[in-house]
Amino acid sequence: MIAIGGCIGTGLFMASGSAISTAGPGGALAAYAAIGLMVYFLMTSLGEMATYLPVSGSFSTYATRFVDPSLGFALGWNYWFNWVITVAADIIIAAVVITYWEPMRFMEPWAWSLLFFVLIFLLNTLSVRAYGEAEYWFALIKVVTVIVFLGIGLLTILGILGGEYVGFSNMTTGAAPFLGDGIGGQFLTMLGVFLIAGFSFQGTELIGVTAGESENPEESIPKAVKQVFWRILIFYILAILVIGLLIPYTSPQLLGADVNEIAKSPFTLVFERAGLAFAAAVMNTVILTSILSAGNSGMYASTRMLYAMGKDGLAYKIFSRTNINGIPIFALLVTAVVALGVFLLQLASDQMYQYILAASGLTGFIAWFGIAVSHYRFRRAYIAQGKDLNALAYRAKWFPVGPLLALALCVLVIIGQDTELMLKGNFDWDRLVITYMGLPVFFGFYLYHKLRYRTRKIPLAEVDLSRDTD
Repeated sequence: MIAIGGCIGTGLFMASGSAISTAGPGGALAAYAAIGLMVYFLMTSLGEMATYLPVSGSFSTYATRFVDPSLGFALGWNYWFNWVITVAADIIIAAVVITYWEPMRFMEPWAWSLLFFVLIFLLNTLSVRAYGEAEYWFALIKVVTVIVFLGIGLLTILGILGGEYVGFSNMTTGAAPFLGDGIGGQFLTMLGVFLIAGFSFQGTELIGVTAGESENPEESIPKAVKQVFWRILIFYILAILVIGLLIPYTSPQLLGADVNEIAKSPFTLVFERAGLAFAAAVMNTVILTSILSAGNSGMYASTRMLYAMGKDGLAYKIFSRTNINGIPIFALLVTAVVALGVFLLQLASDQMYQYILAASGLTGFIAWFGIAVSHYRFRRAYIAQGKDLNALAYRAKWFPVGPLLALALCVLVIIGQDTELMLKGNFDWDRLVITYMGLPVFFGFYLYHKLRYRTRKIPLAEVDLSRDTD
């Protein structure tokens, strides 16, 4: 359920309409399918490593062991930094969402944010069972919403709800299904949607972070990974198909939907078309739980990453200590203090907060890049050291095609973050810095460790393939 919930969030509920408006219904489907394929290969790569070596640090530990300690250091701190900022951003957004209901405006938004922060912190101070239980119910709400949406959407397309048969007419409205001048223009519009799709899928890698505390990772992790393909197909491809069939890409209602405008969510629009007057209130509830789920996961993931780096010698050893419930309490406290600091910075200087937010923008794709590189090196080292592939509890299919394809798509998306910026006649340095700030942050971590410790890429014969997690 954590893996399911990780790939359903505001990216699907709010940003899918913008994707259809930008690239057309066909372009949006193709872009989400391409990124979905990349995510599937990444999860199979992560699944192979996580069942072989289930650790809470996941890809930071794998990069340290299988590639280069400097890469592991950069990936770990970058990922921790990203999720800390995500926690701060989520409590800010959650306050906006809850004040959609007028009775909830009795408190200032900053007070709601602090309340949500305390709730998330307390959930993470309890045993990991409490985190898992909370995420199970958060994920279930999202899953039920999407399934109900697909059912109502199908009935509306057939004319059983909403009063008229729609069929496939909106798929050929105007320039649909693909937007753009020629094949090159269509590719560029889809490249812009790659970014939206990528952000929508971020969080699926959490199954690697949770592997270290799974009761039976050799059974549960492969099961979760194998279902990634079907989740992407059902929850994203079918949802975008339903939206594209019911709402023409030319509709101004698809533009600019964010949490301030629940009424513009494509899910809300489809529910209202089917005659459900309370759709906006329902979607607001779902989006609120989705944001709180992301914040809860962010606190968990960043704490476990800091804990693992403490164990691997990439952070102070004190962060590897746990309390009687097995919670890395020092890692949690530092993570919470920094997240609270970022939130307070937003209250003091919104411009500075926006720059910090921009610095974490590429972290998800950089983490995925690290997963692909680590798996490629893991498998090559495994073979080079004469180990039997049949002994692996879970083996990723299509090696080396899977990690190499994922690697290429990650690089493509990172470079093509802002296609409009790249094509504009007037170059905008401010926009360039904000768009690509995540790259110098990552390379800053990498070069600091590389220059200080003079690490090298680990030869395949020397890669540590022991299953010792201590």
